[in-house]
Amino acid sequence: MSTHEAFMQRAIDISREALTKPGCNPFGAVVVRDGVIVGEGLNHAGAHFDPTSHGEVEAIRDACRRLECLELKDCDLYTSCEPCALCVATMSVVGIRKLYYAASLDQSGAALSSALRPAIDVAKVRSEAGRAAHDRDMPAEQIGASAALEILDAWAKSKQAPA
Repeated sequence: MSTHEAFMQRAIDISREALTKPGCNPFGAVVVRDGVIVGEGLNHAGAHFDPTSHGEVEAIRDACRRLECLELKDCDLYTSCEPCALCVATMSVVGIRKLYYAASLDQSGAALSSALRPAIDVAKVRSEAGRAAHDRDMPAEQIGASAALEILDAWAKSKQAPA
């Protein structure tokens, strides 16, 4: 078994835990750096009442805590299913170097269409995530920008290196 296959097998084994863990969905992931697993995650959305508790996000959270960092630019992610837009966004924020996945979104969606409630419209989520707030289907209104910007500016100034 190749190293890639071993890491993928671990992600799939983690996803299998959902068969016996209440409130878990069968999505597992691992984050790998320099040939070592530094983070693992299982989708605990139902168990934690947390719609962001996807396997990939949990693996990234675990890796960041273990490594005490917010960037994973030298890490790869292996996941049992192709990540949704939420997970892709999280992977992009931390800079995951490469993604390896087993089942595609279409394959996992077809397999789980009768089991996941509410059903997730993957195409809509992808479309909405890439649009500006005022262009999305969900109504949005901007309020209090000047007060928020004052805080952002003050925080940014406090982080600047002295000249």
